[in-house]
Amino acid sequence: MKENILFRPWRELKQLQDRKLHHFITNHLYPFSPYYRGLFDKNKIKPDEIKTVKDLSKIPFTSKQSFIDLIKENPSQSNLAFLLQPDSEVIRKFLPKKELMRFLFLGAVNGKNHLKACLEKEYRPLFLTATAGTTELPIPFLYTSFDLENLKVYGKRIIEVLGIQKDQKAVNVFPYAPHLAFWQTVFAGLAGNIFILSTGGGKTVGTEGNIRTLLKLKPQFLIGVPSFVYHLLKTAKEQNHSLSFLNRIVLGAARVPKGFKRKVSALLHEMGGSEVSVMGTYGFTESRCAWVECPTDIEISSGYHTYPDKEVFEVIDPETGQVKGEGEDGELVYTNIDARGTCVLRYRTGDLVRGGILYSPCPYCGRTVPRIASDIVRASNMKNMQVSKIKDTLVNLNNLEYLLEDKEEIDDWQIEIVKKDQDPYEVDQLILYVSLLDSVNRQEFAARLNQEVLASSEISFNQINFVSSEEIQQRIEIESAVKAKKIVDKRPKI
Repeated sequence: MKENILFRPWRELKQLQDRKLHHFITNHLYPFSPYYRGLFDKNKIKPDEIKTVKDLSKIPFTSKQSFIDLIKENPSQSNLAFLLQPDSEVIRKFLPKKELMRFLFLGAVNGKNHLKACLEKEYRPLFLTATAGTTELPIPFLYTSFDLENLKVYGKRIIEVLGIQKDQKAVNVFPYAPHLAFWQTVFAGLAGNIFILSTGGGKTVGTEGNIRTLLKLKPQFLIGVPSFVYHLLKTAKEQNHSLSFLNRIVLGAARVPKGFKRKVSALLHEMGGSEVSVMGTYGFTESRCAWVECPTDIEISSGYHTYPDKEVFEVIDPETGQVKGEGEDGELVYTNIDARGTCVLRYRTGDLVRGGILYSPCPYCGRTVPRIASDIVRASNMKNMQVSKIKDTLVNLNNLEYLLEDKEEIDDWQIEIVKKDQDPYEVDQLILYVSLLDSVNRQEFAARLNQEVLASSEISFNQINFVSSEEIQQRIEIESAVKAKKIVDKRPKI
């Protein structure tokens, strides 16, 4: 049954969002979050002043660097600063009078032990997922039972947006780890009453084990990281297996260009699939949830359908911090409005979105929630490259990644950033290792690719090495890494 809240008029959803934001800040975040209470007090912001989403502009941003700074200052206590922590002292001192009276009444009627048990059930951490730590220190985000119930709510919505029916099955090949993508998929199956078998990906049962699972279970849906899903399907095709039962692919933890969707769709068609849909997902550890596209044609993206009763998204100018308008490019900023555990407010994700956020109803499924455009890239993939002895060039590796993933003649690839002659004081070089599909002229391909790279990035590959499919799989650690190692910076730190 469809959840009506996702189809309400945007005006109603906006009013609900404003009310929940105000309630969350006044009754939960400010009283119980040491970090944000300190931030508000330092900037002379009264929590009651934040009544609508527009008022968020009064509050400074938080970022991953905020967590890293706290870890460096006090490693043992760093994660607790963002954790909601009610106790008798802060309840009496910081909770609004109306809410305080409610607490006192509950304690008087049911006893202090009952009140303590209720607080523990709502606020006590009992689960975590963590950032991958590929660029910085891994950072854990804590969940309470309240947050785990929310994870089920998000999961049920994901099932509905994807259109998975009760009589259908899915296989989850996200790597088994304290990683959001794996656990969001698990909770989606539980909440949606859908059979989802989670294999743990290549790291646990390997490629052959996953293929055997597909052949035995015959699922309609396959869910996982793009690189491993592609590797899995390609291996199944090389072994002449029929996967005619499989026609829905859901990809997460990486950007999914149209060219990549076409490659996956073509593989399934060659193995007997028909009416194939390939859908992307978006999520990050700090949000403790994920969002999905609804089913469309391969050439179309509906955008990621959000949950305005649970969160606020803003798009800002990454340089000035100014909030951008509907459909405008910028950096995504995220705010919890219905959470416990580790909570963030105006969190700069570091993700740059082309096309911003749309507030019109989805033309494909009719849902009225805000939709984030699917063209999202990581700001951390902007690298300074010393391509001459004179000056640095800022290279957007996102553009290179998108260009390579979009090439249907490429099997797989890896970029290495190295120093010339392994000399730390020499210039930087970009080395591409690439495995091509059959019947591709290597010389022509290399020349054409470098022309395109030069046009998009003002730099070209210093070297293009054509390698076998087996070698590229070993390089990107397709069987063992949480995320395939597509871009590796091997420059020594001086």
